[in-house]
Amino acid sequence: MITGSKKKVLLGMSGGVDSSVAAFLLQKEGYDVIGVTMKLHKDSNNDEGCCSINAVEDARRVANKLGIQFHVFNMEEEFKKYVIDYFIKEYEAGRTPNPCIACNRYIKFGALLDKAKSLGIDYVATGHYAIIEKSNDRYILKMAKDDTKDQSYVLYNLTQEQLSKTLFPLGKYKKKEIREIAKKIGLQVASKPDSQEICFVEDNDHFNFINQNSTKPITKGEIVDIKGNVLGYHEGITKYTIGQRKGLGISLGKPMFVVDIDAENNRIVLGSNEDLLIKELDVTDINWISINKLENKIKVKAKIRYKAKEETATVTPIDNNRIKVIFDTPQRAVTPGQSIVFYQNDNVVGGGIIS
Repeated sequence: MITGSKKKVLLGMSGGVDSSVAAFLLQKEGYDVIGVTMKLHKDSNNDEGCCSINAVEDARRVANKLGIQFHVFNMEEEFKKYVIDYFIKEYEAGRTPNPCIACNRYIKFGALLDKAKSLGIDYVATGHYAIIEKSNDRYILKMAKDDTKDQSYVLYNLTQEQLSKTLFPLGKYKKKEIREIAKKIGLQVASKPDSQEICFVEDNDHFNFINQNSTKPITKGEIVDIKGNVLGYHEGITKYTIGQRKGLGISLGKPMFVVDIDAENNRIVLGSNEDLLIKELDVTDINWISINKLENKIKVKAKIRYKAKEETATVTPIDNNRIKVIFDTPQRAVTPGQSIVFYQNDNVVGGGIIS
C-alpha cells in the first residue's frame, strides 16, 4: 500500500509530448505522479513505436527530469486477449474493428486502473484530449478545447466508475500550447511527431498481420456485384473494408467500391458510390455516459468514425442493448464493427458498435 498526504495518480506515459506534459501539469496541480509505460506487444522491428525501447527511454528521461517515479508494466497478455485477438476475429467476421477503443476500454482504463487500485493509487491519467466534469450525480465526458485533437470519440466506452477515477489534464489546452509548454520546461520530446496508425501493425499492413497471427486459414473467394454476378476473385476478406476503392485486385473500367463483406459466403460485394449511402442502422454494445438509460427517442449529433464530421440523427431504443439510428441525411460507408458516438453540444451522450 502506497501512503502519503498527496493524491496519487498513475500516469500512462508513451514517451510522446502529450503524456510528458500531462505529467508536468498534474505535478503543478499538486498530485503525486507515478509514470508508467505499458509494454503491450513486441515491437522489435520498430524503433519509434509505442512499445519500443526508444519510447520507454523517452518516457524515463521525462520522468527523471520531472523527478517522478517511473515504471514499466508488462501487459502483453491482456493486450493480446482484449485487443489483438479481437482485432483479428473482427476482420475474420467481415467487420472493421477499432483497436484503440478496445485498448482504452480494457487496458488503459481497465487493467491499468485495476493496477492503480491494487497499489493504493487514487487516479489514472493519460495524455488524451478530452474533458471530464461532474454534473449532479454523473460524470460527463466532454469534447476537448482543441477540436482538431479531440479524442472523446475513442473514450465513449468509459464507465461512470472509470470516469470517476480518471484525469485528462490536456483537455482544456490546444496542441500548440502543449508543445510550447514542453519547450519552455526543456523536454527533449517537445518536437517529437505524434504517433500514427495502429501501434501493433507494422507498415499499417493489417492483412499481412492477420495472415501471420490468425489461427484460421485465409481463403480466396469471389468478388461479386450487388446482383451476385462474379467480377473476379479476392485473396481473403480480411484485406477489405467498407468503402474501399483501391487495392481491389481487379480492373472494372469504372469506379467500384466495397459495399458489403459477406463472411459467411467468403464474398466481397462491390457497388457504386450511391450503394454506399444509408440513413438507418442498428447499434449494439451500448455505453451511456450523460444519461443512465435511453427511455425515449432523442436528437443527437453522431460520428460514425473517428475523423468523421458529426451529423444530425435520431436515436431510438429497441431493447436493453440495441438502438436504431436514423440520420437526417444519408451517410457514406457506414462500417459494421466501427463505433458510433453520440453528442449533444460538447457532451458525449454515449455510443456503441455499428452492427
